[in-house]
Amino acid sequence: MIPRSEHSISRAAISPNALKVLYRLKEAGYQGFLVGGAVRDLLLGLRPKDFDVATNALPEEVRRLFRNCRLIGRRFRLAHVFFGGEIIEVATFRAAAAPEREDAEDSDADAGPGADADTGSDADGGADSGTYQSVAEFSPPSDSEHRAFDLRGRILRDNIYGTIEEDVWRRDFAANGLYYSIEDFSIWDFVDGVSDIKVRRLKLIGDPETRYREDPVRMLRAVRFAAKLDFSIEPNTEQPIKRLAYMLDGVPAARLFDEVLKLFLSGFGLKAYRLLQQYGLFEHLFPQSAAAFALPPYAYAAEMLERGLANTDERIAADKPVTPTFLFAVLLWSAVLRELNERQAGPTPDLALLMQACDTVLRTQQSRVAIPRRFAIPMRELLMLQPRFNRRSGVKALSILQHPRFRAAYDFLLLRAQVGVADPELAKWWTDIQVLPQEERVALVQARPAEPAAEGTASPGRRRRRRRRGGAARS
Repeated sequence: MIPRSEHSISRAAISPNALKVLYRLKEAGYQGFLVGGAVRDLLLGLRPKDFDVATNALPEEVRRLFRNCRLIGRRFRLAHVFFGGEIIEVATFRAAAAPEREDAEDSDADAGPGADADTGSDADGGADSGTYQSVAEFSPPSDSEHRAFDLRGRILRDNIYGTIEEDVWRRDFAANGLYYSIEDFSIWDFVDGVSDIKVRRLKLIGDPETRYREDPVRMLRAVRFAAKLDFSIEPNTEQPIKRLAYMLDGVPAARLFDEVLKLFLSGFGLKAYRLLQQYGLFEHLFPQSAAAFALPPYAYAAEMLERGLANTDERIAADKPVTPTFLFAVLLWSAVLRELNERQAGPTPDLALLMQACDTVLRTQQSRVAIPRRFAIPMRELLMLQPRFNRRSGVKALSILQHPRFRAAYDFLLLRAQVGVADPELAKWWTDIQVLPQEERVALVQARPAEPAAEGTASPGRRRRRRRRGGAARS
């Protein structure tokens, strides 16, 4: 136990709503602790994204204390206390080696953007896919109502409650296994997590291989925390990752979608990507892209992805908006091009074949990382606009400027130009024309010589003639 005088956490840095929850639990006679990443970040001098609470109160008892509370989850029973736009998550101490809050994003109210009807995946994690077998092995009969594992040791359900001394052993990393007590403002440290934070080290609690088998997403969390916090991964924690990377193939695709967004859209995407490659994890998230990167015609796409992630990190640092649509376009572009080139022989893109290539790649990708339609459809539109940038003559060429995906498609064109697969002059032309008045735009495109239509599209000013039954064209 570390007394208040020996640590730097001040209540002034804690969410007032989290303090309300902690104090009400205390007043009702329960234990209340701020836990996990919030304690870690406060010790690092960072502003926590979430403030989570652990208690010895059962979920139903928490609900009785807070009118603004909702119980969620099947795999892990949790209480969400709502304060306007802020949610304080309250978890009861558990006695099992179950994943902690951030691992438990399969709950119905906290599944994030991946839990979408468009994905066709079970956001509760019940529809497990891939290499995991669907038959569950249960613990001894007295626990069978609360705890279930699959044949590989992965936890399917765990709602066995315990004490704080037992609860700490279910958490993943020692740096995340700290408890800040509202009783006397001390930090309870059972796993030497404060020492890990001081030396910026990430170490799993318990046997690393067992913990990864319980929940393979912990390998992604190790990469994410190492990239986000600039922590090293302790050797014993690091050693099994490459060997067990294949276990990601059995994680529900909707859950991996959430993890991918956290890895790539949180401001440290480039570093996270390099760590994923280092530990052999990327190929299990995006196998089509990884295969294309290994082929000389598409090797440039790896550089393009790194540049795209670096640009995204810069936008996040500047507090500018980012979108999963652009991210997945960059991630899957090499796979789409490879699929397209296997369908067509000529260098000019056939738009119909390009659409088919996009659909094929997206359909295959859904089994690994489920991309909801609200991102997949705009991503396809973004990629379908790329051939249209080659057309710069005639007033009709200006219509692309009004397309809802123009800005994202234009940014994608710039990225292609940066790696040398699009003409820099073409990118500059589309950059310059955006700032011109409409009259000058029209004059510019009308002055250019006519350009041939892309394959799969009608020539400008001509309509395809309908065919009579039997093959004769209508005159």
